[in-house]
Amino acid sequence: MEFSPQKIKMTIGGIQVIAQLKPNRTAQAVVDALPVEVPVNQWGEEFYCNMPGVKDYREVATTQVKVGDVAFWGMGGMLAVFFGRTPMSLGDDPVPADRVNVIGKVIGDPRVLMEATGASLMKVERLPEGT
Repeated sequence: MEFSPQKIKMTIGGIQVIAQLKPNRTAQAVVDALPVEVPVNQWGEEFYCNMPGVKDYREVATTQVKVGDVAFWGMGGMLAVFFGRTPMSLGDDPVPADRVNVIGKVIGDPRVLMEATGASLMKVERLPEGT
């Protein structure tokens, strides 16, 4: 099966970021579940939201993530975006609470999401191809 690289837009507390997704099965499963507008959770400088019905194919299950990574946590069915340190960070990099499947990367500066602290909703949409 062939997957085309796709982009998604995440809006949290009025702040928008665009992410380029990897061409893999988990990223495609997330795209297929869009659009969603759901309650958002925050853990340090990570926002995450529930993505019901998305299968995690665990192409790259890891705890090694970078600022700007977009990941899917299969055990919890959550989509996460990392924009800084988390409570488990020892250095500058975020550390997820459990292994995640990195499915994409924010285009531009993900630290703009710091302005969304305290937000209650996260909207995730697929962008049309070619944008």
